[in-house]
Amino acid sequence: MTQRDRDAQAWEVARLLWQAQAVAIQPDRPFRYASGIFSPIYCDLRLLMAYPSQRARIADLLVQRMREVGTLDTLDVVAGVASSGIPWAAWVAERCGKPMVYVREAPKDHGKQRLVEGKLSAGQRVVVVEDLVSTGASSLSTAGAVRAMGAVPYQCFSVFTYGLARASLAFRESGLELFALSDISTLLGVAAREGGLSSAGERAVRDWLRDQETVA
Repeated sequence: MTQRDRDAQAWEVARLLWQAQAVAIQPDRPFRYASGIFSPIYCDLRLLMAYPSQRARIADLLVQRMREVGTLDTLDVVAGVASSGIPWAAWVAERCGKPMVYVREAPKDHGKQRLVEGKLSAGQRVVVVEDLVSTGASSLSTAGAVRAMGAVPYQCFSVFTYGLARASLAFRESGLELFALSDISTLLGVAAREGGLSSAGERAVRDWLRDQETVA
């Protein structure tokens, strides 16, 4: 696959997100992420669960990217990041014909008190599947839980990334390779083309991205 093909896929995915109204931009009332970051933009990819054809297309593209980079030749288990990464992991695992597990944010306080749900054995090679990467903390936490069980997480695939420098650094330091179908720059391009994004909104997002690079 050429870079032009990847750019076309990134545009397609961003357009699906924008048309599904999975993106909200509020310059004057920032959103608070789970990571603690305040941002004028919030992407809720869980809304795509309501659109069967769109979610199927994105799941197909995730598997296509995995095939392109050789993941399907080495993959044993797909691991979903709780909670919004779980459906994407399920759709990907189904298409790949591979087992799936998911990692909770914290162990259950009842039953077997598991942190990792599903069957996972030491030595198995694991790919983490996430819907969206901001700082990368949730994906890397999932990888850590998998690693603690003796398995080997080696790649992470996400539908979307904000492309923050701190996330890139965190993935690099962890040894987990990140592949994302689309990113914030592409999304802003789609929003400008499709309409519905004010100049104030775009400026707020770009200012925020620049500030994040400064503090990363």
